Order: sequence, then structure tokens, then C-alpha cells
Amino acid sequence: MGNTVSIGNSGEYFAAAELERRGFTAAVPMSNTKDFDILAINRETHRQIALQVKTNRGKNKCWLLTKKSEVLRGNDIYYVLISLNDLGQPEYYIVESNLIADSMQKGYQLWIQDEDKKGTRHETTMRKFAFDVHGVSNVLGLKAEDYKDKWDKLK
Repeated sequence: MGNTVSIGNSGEYFAAAELERRGFTAAVPMSNTKDFDILAINRETHRQIALQVKTNRGKNKCWLLTKKSEVLRGNDIYYVLISLNDLGQPEYYIVESNLIADSMQKGYQLWIQDEDKKGTRHETTMRKFAFDVHGVSNVLGLKAEDYKDKWDKLK
């Protein structure tokens, strides 16, 4: 599959389509917004939510995020983490922004305490989110199966 922009765009449109299918009106802004990839309104309850979409092209349960993921919090803010499974059926994981922020803060603090092979302290603006699967540990113990296809969290 294509470059990171194409992968990210694919994820946003897959997520928007799922939201529409599930009773939301979803808007993918034409230009990159600061904190959100999709704004959506539940057509029945009129609840408004904002979504940050992160996509990987493979089957792994790991996504790259930025430093802002440590502070992006709110009761109506969610992450839709998508594994495109190469060209297979995409998998969706719906996670509250507060959990992502807690996981990123705690995980990054643990990571920067270590040193790299040259003895230099770690430092980066990038963050990595992974569920507790296949030997990869999430600092909060979050498990993929608890978030897979949990679209009902958005209602």
C-alpha cells in the first residue's frame, strides 16, 4: 500500500464510512485540523464527538502518535485506531482520549528514563501506542479485545 499520507487518508475515510453506517453524520475536514480528523454527530441523540484517527497498514496493534496525544483529553474525544490488515478487512479499535493520554504520558516517562545503546537519554516528539498483545505491553494493561469494534462507546 502507498505512503503514510495515503494510509492516513484511507483510515479517515474508513472510519467516516463506519460512523455513517452506524447512525452518525461524519465530517472529514478538507484541510488538516489541529486536533481532530473527524467531527461527528449522532443523528438520533445529537451528541457531538471529535475523533483522532490513527492507521497502520499491517496487522499489528501498534500506532504512531505525537506528543499532543499526552494532552488531548475530553469526554467527547475518541481515538479510532485502525489496522488496515494490508488489503484485508480493516479492524477498528475505539479508545477514549483520556486512556490514550494516560498511556502516552506514563509510557513516555518510563521510556525516557532508559538510555539508548550509546548511553544517551531517549527523547522524541513521537509516541507509540500498542495494546497488550504478542509480547508488547501497554503500561495501563489495555487489551485489544476490549476495544475492538466498540462503536457503542460513541453513542
